Amino acid sequence: MPTTKKTSSKSAKSAAAKAPAKPALTGLAAYFDEALFLPELKSKNKAEAFEEMVDALCATLGKQHKQTLLSMLHHREMLGTTGIGRGVAIPHGRTLLTRHLRVVFGRSNTGIDYGARDSEPVNLIFLVVAPFQDRGNVYLPTLGKLVELVRAKPNRDKLMEIETFDQFVEALSAPTA
Repeated sequence: MPTTKKTSSKSAKSAAAKAPAKPALTGLAAYFDEALFLPELKSKNKAEAFEEMVDALCATLGKQHKQTLLSMLHHREMLGTTGIGRGVAIPHGRTLLTRHLRVVFGRSNTGIDYGARDSEPVNLIFLVVAPFQDRGNVYLPTLGKLVELVRAKPNRDKLMEIETFDQFVEALSAPTA
């Protein structure tokens, strides 16, 4: 009968401590989180997409904030659509519910009826929620970087092909100009 070597909890902890840690995300990728990566949105329209993406965000902020966030997004849309065209939307707003900028990424392979400027369906959505007082001045530059990222068709194509969060981070870190 084979013998099994008993591992002490101390050596198990030591082995876990030696496991390589994932490097900290930098640049644009620093504002994304795997829990906020939704590569298969089920939504068919803008309201459903907001619900689905806010649900993911509320898993980190607290479910009690859902209606406040949805209201903020709908009020922002009343100013003008955040569907910027070419299959992309960047809904965004400021809130007292977070101290740090957060971005939810959602992708729809079939396209969402969003009311975009070009009247085309939206496939890529970056939902940006920023603190009301942005002491680090990251909100507007982040919006600008997202627009710059999706301006190039190769970047949009790459975002449509990714399967994992790691591939997503790679796409953010090495965009095509």
